[in-house]
Amino acid sequence: MSKESMTGINRNQFGLKIILLVILLGVLFLAIGVTLTIGSARLGLGRVLAVVLGSNPGIGSSFNLETTTLEQLIVLTIRLPRILLSVFVGGALAAAGVVFQGLFHNPMAEPYVMGVSSGAALGATIAFVLDWDITVLGLSSVPVMAFIGGLTTTFLVVNLGRVGRKVPLTYVLLAGIAVGSFMSAITSLLMVFNREEMQQVVFWLMGGFSGRGWAHIQAALPYMILGLVVICFHLQELNIISLGDEKAHQLGVDVDRVQARLMAAASLVAASAVSVSGIIGFVGLIIPHVVRLLIGPDHRFVFPTAILAGGLFLLLADTLARTLLSPMEIPVGVITSLAGAPFFLYLLHRSKHGFS
Repeated sequence: MSKESMTGINRNQFGLKIILLVILLGVLFLAIGVTLTIGSARLGLGRVLAVVLGSNPGIGSSFNLETTTLEQLIVLTIRLPRILLSVFVGGALAAAGVVFQGLFHNPMAEPYVMGVSSGAALGATIAFVLDWDITVLGLSSVPVMAFIGGLTTTFLVVNLGRVGRKVPLTYVLLAGIAVGSFMSAITSLLMVFNREEMQQVVFWLMGGFSGRGWAHIQAALPYMILGLVVICFHLQELNIISLGDEKAHQLGVDVDRVQARLMAAASLVAASAVSVSGIIGFVGLIIPHVVRLLIGPDHRFVFPTAILAGGLFLLLADTLARTLLSPMEIPVGVITSLAGAPFFLYLLHRSKHGFS
């Protein structure tokens, strides 16, 4: 079997997909620029560019870009870090979704099948309840504990699903459901016994980027990048695994080793995203599925395209969340759920007809 027949791609398709990636990247940059102008304080695109370019002393002095302190505060301290974080989190969740859907051979799989969200929620709830006054890398205890909770859950799920040296995906899925349910039950119990903290916990569980800043980006981005790099080195093997485990073994892929690495890397990416954003569902479900429908199953293109599309999707969702009912803010998790729940029901309906 040739590489071309295995990946289903020729030179013309390669060129078209590269063009699509470039266009999507351009649209994302344009969206970032436009959303920087949107908010309770209206700023023109020219003023936004002046603030962003003027933040570089060399460029600012060369072009005499004068901006006010208020404009700098709005753009550089409030809007830009929030916008960039929404892009990074959206891309990370979509990337993790690509991996889980590829491994489970199931379009309804997403990062939360590993129980990452439940573990992160428990970690954040513990931080709220205990009111820990600790700071790590400029972050409060809530995102730090959420990150630890997400990774701890992943470790438990993988080891509970392990059979000898193998990690069967079916057992991992069942372990993820069981551990996630257990973590959610403990979270609910803590909320019942600590009603004064319930509002904070509920708002975090609905997901959002309110009050997020550069410290959250600095804390989460290294782990996102690490996980994404590991995944990148296994995209061709993920293509082969998608053909079936038996076929992958015949083609010389160490399926168990690759599956374990990909699950760990995808969970790391998802946990780092959830730790700074709260629970934002359905991004990892919708985006990978739509991208596959548009450009085909080759993960070497699905993966980067989903990252860009996921970032763009969550950026637009967060812009709606902070402007739709301004000055009141809607948790962005509510926006993504309104879009994702009908899509999930559509996939479920299609799957039922596939089995009939």
